[in-house]
Amino acid sequence: MKKLISVFFFVVFSVSAVAGHHAKDEHNDIVDTAASKDIFSTLVTAVKAADLVNTLKGDGPFTVFAPTDEAFAALPPGTIEMLLKPENKQTLVKILTYHVVAGKVTAKDVASLSDATTVEGSKVMVSANMNKVMINDASVIKADVMTSNGVIHVIDTVLLPNDVKAAL
Repeated sequence: MKKLISVFFFVVFSVSAVAGHHAKDEHNDIVDTAASKDIFSTLVTAVKAADLVNTLKGDGPFTVFAPTDEAFAALPPGTIEMLLKPENKQTLVKILTYHVVAGKVTAKDVASLSDATTVEGSKVMVSANMNKVMINDASVIKADVMTSNGVIHVIDTVLLPNDVKAAL
C-alpha cells in the first residue's frame, strides 16, 4: 500500500510538473521558450546570428520545427561554425526560415497535412503514420510546445532547403 501511494504521488507530481511547465511556456514567446530549454542552445545562437530574434518575438503566430542541439551536431563537421560567420548570414536565414511556417499549426493539424509552405518560400513534406510525424527526413520528437506567439515542434534533424543541401 505504501508503495502504491508513493507511485501515486510520483505520478501526480510528475504530471503537475509537466503541466505547469507547459503552461509557463504559453506565457513566453518562441525565442524565450527555446532559450529556456537546454536542448536548443545552438538554435538560439543561430537565431541571434541571423538577426531573427525580433521577428520570432513578434505577434505571429508562427509554427517552428525546432532542431535540437544533437540535430545540429549531426551536420557535417564545421557546418555550424561556417554558417555562424557574418558572411554566411543569408544562408543561415534561409535555413532557419525553412523551419518556420506562418500560423499556429498544432500536432493535430500537422497530422492531416501532406506539405506546408515555409516562411523561406519552399515546401516541407509532412507525413504521419503509426503515431510518428515526419517533416521531410526529420522526426517530430515532441509536439505542441505552446508559446504566446505560436507553437514549437521539436525535431531530430536540421531541415535544409534543396539548394542549401546541394551546397553543403
